[in-house]
Amino acid sequence: MQRKWIGVSAFFIFLMGLLPTPGSAQQLEPQLMELIEKGLNKNHELNQNEIEAQQAVIDQKLARSVFLPKITVNGNYTRLDDDLRFDSDTETLLLGTQKLLIKEAVGLPFNAGFPEGLPVKEVPAIQQKNILKSSVDVDWVLFSGFQASGALKASKHKEASIHFAGSALQDKIALKIIETYDQLALVNASEKVLKTSEEYLAQQNLYVNKAIENGLATPIERKKIELAKQQLIGKQLEFEQNRTLLLEVLQQLTGVDTEQLEMLTPQLVPFNVVKEEPVEKRDEVKALEEAEKASLSKAKMERNNFIPKLALKGHYELLEDDLSLLDPRWYVGVGVKWNLFDGNQANLKSKQSKFEALKYREKLKEAEEMIALSITKAELNLAAARQNTQIVQKEIDLAAETYEMVNKQYRNDLASVSDVLDALRDLEQAGFHLQESIFKERRAMIDLRHAKGQLEY
Repeated sequence: MQRKWIGVSAFFIFLMGLLPTPGSAQQLEPQLMELIEKGLNKNHELNQNEIEAQQAVIDQKLARSVFLPKITVNGNYTRLDDDLRFDSDTETLLLGTQKLLIKEAVGLPFNAGFPEGLPVKEVPAIQQKNILKSSVDVDWVLFSGFQASGALKASKHKEASIHFAGSALQDKIALKIIETYDQLALVNASEKVLKTSEEYLAQQNLYVNKAIENGLATPIERKKIELAKQQLIGKQLEFEQNRTLLLEVLQQLTGVDTEQLEMLTPQLVPFNVVKEEPVEKRDEVKALEEAEKASLSKAKMERNNFIPKLALKGHYELLEDDLSLLDPRWYVGVGVKWNLFDGNQANLKSKQSKFEALKYREKLKEAEEMIALSITKAELNLAAARQNTQIVQKEIDLAAETYEMVNKQYRNDLASVSDVLDALRDLEQAGFHLQESIFKERRAMIDLRHAKGQLEY
C-alpha cells in the first residue's frame, strides 16, 4: 500500500506544478513570437493590404506628375483627292500682280503690254495632296487650380489609412495565433493530467483485484474501475482530436509544417500585474481618421474644379516639305482653361466625398465606444480570472486532501470504490480548472493590452 501513498503525493505535486512562475507584463514566448512573425508574412489579406498601399504611393506620384511636361512625337501621312488651291479670281489676281512686278523690273510702263517670252511662275497650291508630317508637341501644366495638390494630399491620407488598417489586421492575426497557441497549451496540460489519472486508476485497479482475491471487495467494484478507465479513454481521445484540430489551425495561420508544430511545447504562463499605463490610440481609430481626412481632401479637390487652370503649349514641325502655305513651322503659347459651369457635377462629387467623410466619422465614434467597452470588459474578465485562479488553487488543496482521506477510508473498509473514484475525479477536475483559469487569465490580459493599443509581439 506504500506505493499508492507515494503516487497520491506525486499527483498532488504534479498539480501544484501546473502553477508556472508568472512571466512579465505581456512577454510572449519566443516560439510563439516566431509563429506570429511567420503568420504575418504568410497572410494573404496583409499582402493585399500592402499592394493597396503601393497603389496609393503610385497615386501620389501621378498627382505630382501633373506638373511634368508631356512631350509627344507625332507622324502621319494623308492623301487628298486633289491639291488645295486658291479660287480662280485669286489666282488671276496673283498672276496679274506678278506681271506688274516683272514689267516694273524691266522698266516697262504700267499700261504697256506684257512682253512675250518672259516666264511667269504658276501660283503654288495651298496644300499638296500628298501630305507627310512629323512634329513634336509639348504640353506643360503650370497651374492645376490646386487639384493636383488636393489629389496628392488625399492620396497621402489614403496611404496612411491603409497602413494603419494593415497594423490593425496584424493585431487580429496575432490574437488568433496567440489564442490557438494557448488552446494547444491547455490541451497538452489537460492530457498530462489525464495520463496521471490513468496511472492512479491502474494502481487502484491492482488494489481492487487484490481486495477481491482476499474477499474484501466485490467484482462490481472492478467494473466501476473499468468504467472509469473507459471514460478516461474517451476524454483522452477528445483531447487528442482537439490537439490535431488546433495544429491544423496553426498550420493554416502560419504556414509551418504540422510536423514542426507537433514539436512545440506551449505552456500557460500567467502574466504579472503591472502598473496602469495610459491608453494608446488604436490603429483602427487612426485608420478611420486618415480615411476621413482623405475624403475631406477629395471634397476640396472637387470644389477646386472652378479655379482657372494655366498650361503651356509648344509645337514644332520636323518636316517642312509638305507644310501648307498657312502652316507655321513652330509655335509656343500659354492658355487658360476656366470651367464656369460643368452641369453641377463638381459640386455633387464634392458633396459625395463629404458624406463619405461623415460616414467615416460615425464609424470612428462607434469604434471609440466599442474600444472603451472592450477595455472595461477585459478588465473585469482579468480580475475575475485572477480571482478564480486563487479559488482553484484552494480547490486543488481540498481535492488532494479529500482524495487522500477517502483513499485511506477505503483501505480501512470505511468507503466504497465509488467514493475513491469520485475523489479522484474531483482532483482531476481541479487540475483542469486550474489550466482553464490560467488560460482565461492570459486571454483577458491579451485582450486588455489589445484594447488599450499596447499589444506587443
